[in-house]
Amino acid sequence: YYRRHIFFCTNQRAPDADRPCCNDRGGSTARAHAKARVKAEGLAGPGGVRVNKAGCMDRCEEGPVCVVYPEAVWYTYVDEEDIDEIVDRHLKNGEIVDRLKI
Repeated sequence: YYRRHIFFCTNQRAPDADRPCCNDRGGSTARAHAKARVKAEGLAGPGGVRVNKAGCMDRCEEGPVCVVYPEAVWYTYVDEEDIDEIVDRHLKNGEIVDRLKI
């Protein structure tokens, strides 16, 4: 139904948890930014790209993380510029962003 699907971990752990969580490192904010960019680029919708949130994807120490399907490429990111690069290069053009790949 979608050409590509990107899932952002937005898991929120308790403050006293023994593992980090993606949401504390910007997971929800990154997802919102990606969703807005995908829509602005005209990529959203059937036959295009779907941006979703996900619960814990169990790569907490490498996070924050997102994964793009059908290629099954896992990424980490630091800021909106990293998300823009994933949108522009991978979601739009199918080019894997090696520097962000985990």
